[in-house]
Amino acid sequence: MEMAQTWTPNSWRQKPIQQVPDYPDLLALEAVEGRLAKFPPLVFAGEARRLKSALANVAEGRGFLLQGGDCAESFAEHGADTIRDFFRAFLQMAVVLTFGAQQPVVKVGRIAGQFAKPRSSGVEKQGDVTLPSYRGDIINGIEFTEQARIPNPERQIMAYRQSAATLNLLRAFAMGGYANLENVHQWMLGFVKDSPQAERYRKLADRISETMDFMKAIGITSENHPSLRETDFFTSHEALLLGYEQALTRVDSTSGDWYATSGHMIWIGDRTRQPDHAHIEYCRGIKNPLGLKCGPSLTADGLLELIDLLNPANEAGRLTLICRFGHDKVAEHLPRLIRAVEREGKKVVWSCDPMHGNTITLNNYKTRPFERILSEVESFFQIHRAEGSHPGGIHIEMTGNDVTECTGGARALSGDDLADRYHTHCDPRLNADQALELAFLLAERMKGGRDEKKMVVNG
Repeated sequence: MEMAQTWTPNSWRQKPIQQVPDYPDLLALEAVEGRLAKFPPLVFAGEARRLKSALANVAEGRGFLLQGGDCAESFAEHGADTIRDFFRAFLQMAVVLTFGAQQPVVKVGRIAGQFAKPRSSGVEKQGDVTLPSYRGDIINGIEFTEQARIPNPERQIMAYRQSAATLNLLRAFAMGGYANLENVHQWMLGFVKDSPQAERYRKLADRISETMDFMKAIGITSENHPSLRETDFFTSHEALLLGYEQALTRVDSTSGDWYATSGHMIWIGDRTRQPDHAHIEYCRGIKNPLGLKCGPSLTADGLLELIDLLNPANEAGRLTLICRFGHDKVAEHLPRLIRAVEREGKKVVWSCDPMHGNTITLNNYKTRPFERILSEVESFFQIHRAEGSHPGGIHIEMTGNDVTECTGGARALSGDDLADRYHTHCDPRLNADQALELAFLLAERMKGGRDEKKMVVNG
């Protein structure tokens, strides 16, 4: 309790910190942070509370979290079509997963703020030239030049403005009719028709169509039920650049609590989760829903310590554990974490990030094989069922564009295909078809799990 009383939005500055860019002009950085502190909030405390309430249902086993989007947003690729295509693919995934889980799906995008990236090395080498690593468009440029790699605080202003424009369009899509369930259903049918695995997906698609027809027959349409033409959509990003986060931290006038207004949910990465460091210090004091990346190096005791720091009141919906082990390591590491959390009665959302532990290099490209991604998701679900806990969500890097960055999937992208449309600014993303394919395969397994439970109950 004493720690909570001593927290302020800038108390993180007294702590050790990792993954910090080396700004050459600290006065310019301070001036930018001062300007940002006067800008309007990007999201509102009431929205963050609504997300926390939805995540509380997930933590209690009554929902599923779909979190996904870009590895790292870029200034160059910002456009209405890119945002629309992502949102369209995301909505299709959500509908398929809703049907598979027979539960509400909480929709959280990695968007409108996902500009900063942690790096395993502070420098990048090409030939005989060594330069500072690219850390995301909010910090420096991806071009391999000395000038581009200098951290520039003005980029924070650009990131804020792009986030505001993106949020404006997303809100219009979510509430203005584009998210109409009938539209999403037709898009999904188009995907099934064109997929090489059409026969496999058609059975589930037909059941969704039958449900839609039944709803129409009894008078439930988008015209008389706003929930069928509107949707809740939330934003999230890794809280890496703490000066930017602090500048957008505001007191909620209705509760007197502090909220990060840069996004509805923020998460702490696997490289910045040291309990006595700056990122944990900042995040423990804000009231937003939080995510915590959990990798192979995290011990059970270390996880419990972090849970106590970030969620001392054990509030359902406050903390999502985003597990990223790798398809070949999840069985070794996940059960011990689940058992520790269950033993201590901690209320968390368990989510699977099958991307970050499954990156390989092929033909000089970083890629992620679809079969490894699917394997980690399947193991995640099997382990939770065996432990009696709720597999509450997935967290993926994806795009609505037809990129060729991850191998495999129904269209069997190979290493030779990677060069065709490899557009990511950082890590490889699932394209729209691969993302929706993952949703269909996951929905099949969710339905299978529910059928197994029914057999046990009725047996």
